[in-house]
Amino acid sequence: MNNLLLSPLLKWVGGKRQLLSDILPMVDNKCSTYVEPFIGGGAVLFSMQPKRAIINDYNHELINVYRVVRDNLDELLELLYIHQANNSSEYYYEVRAWDRDEYLNKMTNIEKAARIIYLNKTCYNGLYRVNSAGQFNSPYGRYKNPNIVNEAVLKAVSKYFKNNDIDIRNGDYKDTLINLDKRSFVYLDPPYMPISSSSSFTGYTEGGFGYEHQVELKEECDKLTQKGIRFVQSNSDCDEIRELYKEYKIKIVKAKRSINSVAKKRGEINEVLIYNV
Repeated sequence: MNNLLLSPLLKWVGGKRQLLSDILPMVDNKCSTYVEPFIGGGAVLFSMQPKRAIINDYNHELINVYRVVRDNLDELLELLYIHQANNSSEYYYEVRAWDRDEYLNKMTNIEKAARIIYLNKTCYNGLYRVNSAGQFNSPYGRYKNPNIVNEAVLKAVSKYFKNNDIDIRNGDYKDTLINLDKRSFVYLDPPYMPISSSSSFTGYTEGGFGYEHQVELKEECDKLTQKGIRFVQSNSDCDEIRELYKEYKIKIVKAKRSINSVAKKRGEINEVLIYNV
């Protein structure tokens, strides 16, 4: 029986909690290894709770959080309670500024993880965003009672990572697709192809994921298909993606998104699930 406490630790743009009813029926829960090269908030992983998985993300701060939750939970909780006790607008901007000098480089991985969780729980709209220099730049959220220390969920995730064969990686997503056996299943949730200039969001890591990267990803999907490995991919519903994946099956799903510079363009939009199953 799945642990109902297992859920995303962080709010992540493009999170898949609202689309689980569409995605989960398409995922092979009897696969030998579940593979998620763009793990993000991990909604699909924590809902499926596979016993053997490879998860990866290019964002080193995110992966550090997962590893610290697995390996150093008690120390992490102590620091989170300190952040909770000190939470204020002034304190938030002080903590946020730690990546603007050499102080961040002197911090332990546990301290870095506690910082990211604190900022994620208290920043505006829970939006993890960095500038071109890799510095966290979301403003303070001014919530009355932010859930900075969700101890029950943190303990559940730590136990899940420890008690199962979960390989947590930080690097190029393509490396997670090497040497998979045919009974593996891959769920791909890359940075989406922008449907307009105002909807583009690439703030999780300095750099971006442009059209050339979407083409490269499609080629990786072709390789999986040629090897007989099943996959499902989430992406935006736009002409470029439909053309790229015209040889594959495409399902339209509805999602509510709040990341757009134009308020009236926020809300329910079409997204696609691309699959070879």
